[in-house]
This record gives sequence, structure tokens and C-alpha cells, in this order.
Amino acid sequence: MTYEPTLEFARHLDEADPLRGFRERFALPRGPRGEPLVYLCGHSLGLMPLAARGIVMQELDDWAALAVLGHEHARRPWIPYHENLRGGLAALAGARPGEVVAMSSLTVNLHLLLAAFYRPSGARRRILIEAGAFSSDRHAVASQIAWRGLDPREALVELSPPVGSDLVTEESIEAYLEERGAEVALVLWPGVQYRTGQAFDLGRIARAVHRAGCVAGFDLAHSIGNMPLALHDIEADFAVWCSYKYLNAGPGAIGGCFVHERHEPPHLTGWWGHERATRFRMGAQFHPAAGAAGWQISNPPILSAAPLVASLALFGEAGLPSLRRKSVALSGYLEFLLDRLAPDVELITPRAADSRGCQLSIRITGPHGRGERVFDALTSRGIIGDWREPDTIRLAPIPLYNSFADVLRGAEALAQALRLQP
Repeated sequence: MTYEPTLEFARHLDEADPLRGFRERFALPRGPRGEPLVYLCGHSLGLMPLAARGIVMQELDDWAALAVLGHEHARRPWIPYHENLRGGLAALAGARPGEVVAMSSLTVNLHLLLAAFYRPSGARRRILIEAGAFSSDRHAVASQIAWRGLDPREALVELSPPVGSDLVTEESIEAYLEERGAEVALVLWPGVQYRTGQAFDLGRIARAVHRAGCVAGFDLAHSIGNMPLALHDIEADFAVWCSYKYLNAGPGAIGGCFVHERHEPPHLTGWWGHERATRFRMGAQFHPAAGAAGWQISNPPILSAAPLVASLALFGEAGLPSLRRKSVALSGYLEFLLDRLAPDVELITPRAADSRGCQLSIRITGPHGRGERVFDALTSRGIIGDWREPDTIRLAPIPLYNSFADVLRGAEALAQALRLQP
């Protein structure tokens, strides 16, 4: 697509956008004087679908009217509540319905899956992650290693980008596994790296991991609802995610996980993973529900799962292929505008559309403290992104609710902030 840095052009794209009506179905934030803000922070917390309020109120009303009877007689009965989310999550994950379940939170799910899949034995004791991984993932992995009496300083391997680059290539993962794969028990890799916005070829990584005889696990917090996924077909062993970013389910919303149907490893259990038909007999023996549902520990938090019902309906209506096409166009427009209006910044996210999702990560060069001053100036102009130490602003135009005019306004505001903060 050939872009132009004008409001007329941005509005033309918005008028031609077949998904433009979805924007009106979200709560768009406003400033203290009621002025509309440009929200480019859905990679951190997605906006609220307007329908979420009604669905949460239905659950509150059913609680008020039915109390304990709501488990079986609410409009969406609470006992099988996760089944309301299964189909939508499976579609976004590229999974079979029995391979996914909404439960717990991202890091709790990661611990549960690592407890099952990380089986150090002999020389094969290492876990491979990317250098600069999201801190919660690193903490979880290090603690899992230590829990088994091993030393994280030896068993935790962090693969760094080449000198002078921010990006770890699939080739470097393959090269490490070819050389040292016999020492690796499990690889935990992001679908999209949270700081750089780099998206990975998960099928290629899974194949390399399996060739080396290791387990392939993925953190999809920045991928699900953002990038096309095919977890079943690439034969990923497991994956975890949250639903408060691109899935727009609200702060602290329920997480989710994928376990490939070929797996039935011993794992930590709780009563909600017991088969539904006999769960309430409270027997001493655990009989797991089929598939990923058997990994549930506790009954789902209904009030934090309810907004996801609203959001997944929007994804189903819009269709991920259409959302992906618009996402590529939005991020491409933002890239074009940054090159044109803010040429002194450094884009650390890959420029190839297949190697990124919605998010562009922008390094602010210059004297110490300039980046944070630029970010504060950007925020004061009504542009909501986020700041990552020591020098990076992350902006993500989301196809469900952002417009091309939003992207233009954000880029123009960044250019102004850069001029005022030399």
C-alpha cells in the first residue's frame, strides 16, 4: 500500500475499512476534560467491549436472584462456564476445542505446565528462553529449576541477540539446539517478544525443538488475538496466555492454556479438573476431564471470565484474517509516518510484516533522560502508549478499535514531542 501523511488520506482509509464499525463497540478513553485520547496501548491492557458490562451485570443479577442455584440455572450456568470460552479460544489459538481451557492466570498456568513438562534427566536439564524475557516468565522458570534441586545459573540458558541487534533469530535458536540440544529439556519461547515486538515463526521453532528431543512451550501473552496461530498443526506441546491484552477481557482477567491432545502427562490436579459427571461425588480418586479441561485446578472466577465472552464474540464476528489484514496496514502506516515525521528514532521491531504484530517499539536516541521526557510529552498530548526502560516507547494500533486517524495523530504528536525535547 502507498501511504500519505495527511488527515484526508487517513480518513479515506478509515471510511474504506470494513471493520470500522467495531470501534463503536468499545469504551474509548477520554482525558480529564472529556477530550478523546488516542489509545495505542492495547498490547498492555485492551479496551473494554461495551457488551462486557451487560454480561457481567447478568452474572451479578443471576447471583442475586439464584445464589448457589446459579451454578446450574444461571443464563450461562457457572459449572460449565469455561465451555463458553472454549470455541473462541480454540479458533484464535489454532487448536482443537479440547486442547484449550480458560483458567487461572498466565504465570500460575505456566507453573502448572512446567511442573508437568519440565522433566530434567541426566545431562538434559536445561531450559532455554530468550534473554530479556518478561520477568514473570524468568522468575517462574528459575524457580521451577531450583524447586527440582538444580542451579538456575547452570540450567537456565538465555539466548541473546547478536552484538548490535535487538532481535534473536530463528536461525540462532536452531544453531543452539543443534549444538547443545542434548542438554536441553524444554524451550519456552514467546510468540511475540514483549519489549521488541518481534514475532517468531513458532512452527519453525517447534520443529527445531522436537528435532533436538526437547519440549516446545510458548508464552502467547502478546500473540493470541494479535497473530495467526496454529498450535495444533505445529505440534506445540503447550502454551499459556493472558486475556487482558489483545483479548480485551479486563484487568486481572482469566488466563488460558493449550495442551496438545497427544499429551496426558502426570500433572498437578485440583477438583475442577475432575470429570464433570462425577466431580461432586467428592471421591478420593481423581478422574480427569478429557483434554485441557482436566488441567483446571479451581472453579473459574465468573466475574473475570464474563468480559471474555463479550470479546470473543467480537473476534468471531470480525474474523482473525480480516483483523490481521487491517493490523498489517495500521502498523505499516505507523512505520511510514515514523520514517517520514520522526526519522531520528530507531524502530527496533522488525520491518517485515510477518515478523511483527500490532506493536512497534521505538527507541528514543539522544542524551540520558530524553526518552522519558519524550514519552511524558507524548502522554500530555493525549497519546497513550507505554514506556520501557531505558529508552523504548511501545505503540500498538489495534485493528478492533484503532483507526488510521489515530495512527496519524499519534505519529504527529511523537514528532512534536521529539522537537521539543532535543
